[in-house]
Amino acid sequence: MCYDCSMARKNPSRKTTSSNFVLGRERFEKISAVEGIELSGAMKKRASELDRKGLTPEARRAAIIRAHSKG
Repeated sequence: MCYDCSMARKNPSRKTTSSNFVLGRERFEKISAVEGIELSGAMKKRASELDRKGLTPEARRAAIIRAHSKG
């Protein structure tokens, strides 16, 4: 008997959806530590400052980009 992938049963009750997944800072730090990456003192200070200001994710990204851009 020959098997063709197009003959595979489809489960109509299983929907494939994509969703956003967000890592928290603590989980990200643990994953980064496995890779040998640690936040510098300046990075930790910047993160706590951004937290204190309560910026939107877009504003946070812009602030991080400004901090790392040359000029």
